[in-house]
Parts: sequence; structure tokens; C-alpha cells
Amino acid sequence: MIDLPVACTLSPAAFDARRQNLLPGLWRRADQRHALPNGFRLGFEARPGVLADIARAIDAERQCCRFLSFAMAMAPDEGPITLDVTGPAGTREFLEAMFES
Repeated sequence: MIDLPVACTLSPAAFDARRQNLLPGLWRRADQRHALPNGFRLGFEARPGVLADIARAIDAERQCCRFLSFAMAMAPDEGPITLDVTGPAGTREFLEAMFES
């Protein structure tokens, strides 16, 4: 694995402008949130558009927070969707600070 810094490359102004379409927007929309040793697991009901919104947020985050890893699972029969957002040491703390801002 490439050793990438645990940091966002967006300027504060760009981050604020894109906040709704990034992880903070998903965090607020999640029905469930669980801390993982190296990140978080977010849970969503399979409402219309939620899968596309998650995919857009992942695509955007991959450009500015390149150290993050994403794993998504969808339960059968339109069941809940889970998204694991993880990374190297310090990722959970980085995400906590992002979600609190």
C-alpha cells in the first residue's frame, strides 16, 4: 500500500462549498454510525437515490482524500446499505474532526 498522508487536499473554501457532496453530507444522512478501529461504518436505508449519492461522494473523496478506502455492501431485497470508510493510523481521528466541523 502506498504511504499517503492522512490529510485532505481541498482548501477550506473548496471543502465548505462541497461539504454536502462529501463525507460530512453522508455522515448526516446515515441512519447508523459505528466507529471502527481505523475509520467508520455508515448505514443507510435503501431509499431512492441514496446509492447514487454514496457513489458520487466516494468519487469526490477519492480525489481529495486519497488515503481513504471505501467498502460498500448492499443487503438483498433492497435491504440496508453499509459503507466502511477506513484508512491508515489516524484516519478515525481525522474523520471525527471532519464530521464535527
